[in-house]
Amino acid sequence: MDIEFDKASQRLKYRQLRDEFVENLTPSERKLAFSRVPSPLRALLQPGKTVAGYIATGSEVDPASLLNEARSMGCKLALPHITSRVAPMRFLRWDPGDQLFAGPFGLSQPSETAEPCDPDVALVPLLAFDARLMRLGQGAGHYDRALSLLDNVIAVGLAWSVQMAPALISDPWDIPMDAVLTEQSWITQ
Repeated sequence: MDIEFDKASQRLKYRQLRDEFVENLTPSERKLAFSRVPSPLRALLQPGKTVAGYIATGSEVDPASLLNEARSMGCKLALPHITSRVAPMRFLRWDPGDQLFAGPFGLSQPSETAEPCDPDVALVPLLAFDARLMRLGQGAGHYDRALSLLDNVIAVGLAWSVQMAPALISDPWDIPMDAVLTEQSWITQ
């Protein structure tokens, strides 16, 4: 059972499952997945709210279409900004078309001079999640630390269905998601 693995083993397993799953999608399946905001998420995206996303790397779910639709609904957008493994992650205002800069870990992020903000809804990348909506990330703890400092943020993990684990190891500082959106469903507790 997955719970017997340590986090490093779980990361390796679910990164490989995600990579293989995405590699086997047809171009049309990949284009259609996450191309529209589903109604449970739409209910959270009110005009004036700030929605944080991310620039996908590798086989991560790409939130670009969701962010574009949120913007067309009157939401403001933000992306994470990271300076190092230990420095706190900040969310900075961003609009599609704004220049992005190379950050640590191969990330693309806004200029460090962009306006800081606290998102109302955060679309969060992950390697795996379980029925408790616990999230397994890359291991640096950036999202857990950032989300723990935000009042009233709604954290929505974005994942391919293959990334659901029977159980994940979690630590006291791990922050559960409020919901997870896959290409197949909207999952809440």
